[in-house]
Amino acid sequence: MNKIELLAPAKDLKKAKIAIMYGADAVYVGGKFYSLRSRASNFDLEDLKELSEFAKKYSAKVYVTVNIVFHDDDYYGIKEYLKYLGDIGIDAVIISSLALIPIVKKVAPNMECHISTQLSSLNSSAVRTLQSFGADRIVLAREASMEQIERISNKVDVPLEVFIHGGMCSNFSGRCVLSNRMTLRDANRGGCAHSCRWKYRLYDKDKLISDPDCLMSMSSKDLRASAYIERMIRCRVASLKIEGRMKSEYYIGQVVRTYRKMIDEIYANGYLSNKRLAYYDEELSKAENRPSDDGFLSGDCDNSKHLYGVNGAGVTHDYVAYVHGYDDEKNKAIVEVKNVFVKSEELEVFGPDLDNKRFVLEHMYDENGEEIVLANKPTQIIYLDIPFRVDEPAMIRKVAHHDH
Repeated sequence: MNKIELLAPAKDLKKAKIAIMYGADAVYVGGKFYSLRSRASNFDLEDLKELSEFAKKYSAKVYVTVNIVFHDDDYYGIKEYLKYLGDIGIDAVIISSLALIPIVKKVAPNMECHISTQLSSLNSSAVRTLQSFGADRIVLAREASMEQIERISNKVDVPLEVFIHGGMCSNFSGRCVLSNRMTLRDANRGGCAHSCRWKYRLYDKDKLISDPDCLMSMSSKDLRASAYIERMIRCRVASLKIEGRMKSEYYIGQVVRTYRKMIDEIYANGYLSNKRLAYYDEELSKAENRPSDDGFLSGDCDNSKHLYGVNGAGVTHDYVAYVHGYDDEKNKAIVEVKNVFVKSEELEVFGPDLDNKRFVLEHMYDENGEEIVLANKPTQIIYLDIPFRVDEPAMIRKVAHHDH
């Protein structure tokens, strides 16, 4: 039996490499064109080639999103683009237009076609039909319950991919025209303005009918499927997908690392105890900036899934430094400042092969060797006294008060 794939997002080359180093079996990224996350940094042709070569060193795969809703003009240059992706060793394209399948099979026959969640596949008949068109994998709609996923998996033999973590859409699998209507940015062509997460006043004609002190949003809670990973492994789901091509390197590292360890533990022991699940949930919460929920997996769809009063978004400043290396002569870590931290603070280091390890920061120095008490200049390279060795790509964060 093939081990289930952990699939991670990345908006640029550095984050894609971090995802792979932190344990992703595959990454999905967008090119400069044809991608639904046009606001992400995205990859030019040389970046895609470098990522493909890097991934192969780790036996990881690379999938490229070509998932806009195509208009006639969008097909200009698509054959050349797909052929290039095949030539540099990209493993699959994620598509929402079935018209691309015969083109891919002709110009890049070694590259798979994965059907995007945009097609809202929610039943085995739809999955089999897509397979008959030449699809190599189907990304199920995020509206599927766990019971439906199990039922579909038992009836088909094409690999299935399921979202397990990240942002959800307040509409049906991204089929939304709010952004287009309000900002002329088409969500289905890469320009979503996330109108559902804005704050609104509600009117009945000219009369305000909503609470003037609590503006409404239609924002959904984020997805967290940690409690369902065992069942997904048992029902032979092929790939577990993390959402977040707009997310930070800290989010990518922490979420990928947590699910990697969770999956490996389930395979090693055959199950995950409630105590261990609670531990992993606590780890996932360290990367959250919005309340999370099990989405549609439980089969329930009530008001608790949404954040009607507030969108819940917040930026965490717990992530304070990225480790670039370790100076053995000076016994100091070389780090890049990400957020403010001070001398005498308790910090925690983590990495792909480094369990959470805490220390109290007693000394730190700038590039000139001068001791400092405050690190507050983003991207500045400084040196930290850490009582154990740390190496790239480890990260350092503050110890949250609820961890004590």
